[in-house]
Amino acid sequence: MNPQYKKGVLELCVLSLLRKGDRYGYEISEYLSQRIDIADGTVYPLLRKLKADGLVTTYLQEESGGPPRKYYKLTQLGEDVYTMDRAEYLRFAGAVRELLKEDDEHEEN
Repeated sequence: MNPQYKKGVLELCVLSLLRKGDRYGYEISEYLSQRIDIADGTVYPLLRKLKADGLVTTYLQEESGGPPRKYYKLTQLGEDVYTMDRAEYLRFAGAVRELLKEDDEHEEN
């Protein structure tokens, strides 16, 4: 798959995951890599950017038998950005889908 396709929606995917609940970095990375072919280390710079932009906050939580994990939590700004970006993405994807559908119809004629 074209890497630019993934790059454009990865932030939206991370925000979507965090909207469903707080998660730690490795958990986010594993979840996405099982569904989208992403390179190791792709998620952590994105999480740092989201934090710097105020879309997520972090906190440490102790785990039994291991070091504390850094969890990421969506902020209200993150929620607002997710809602706007999701709507914009769905409009864009719908327009692309229609355009590609027109190609199919043109080929059939």
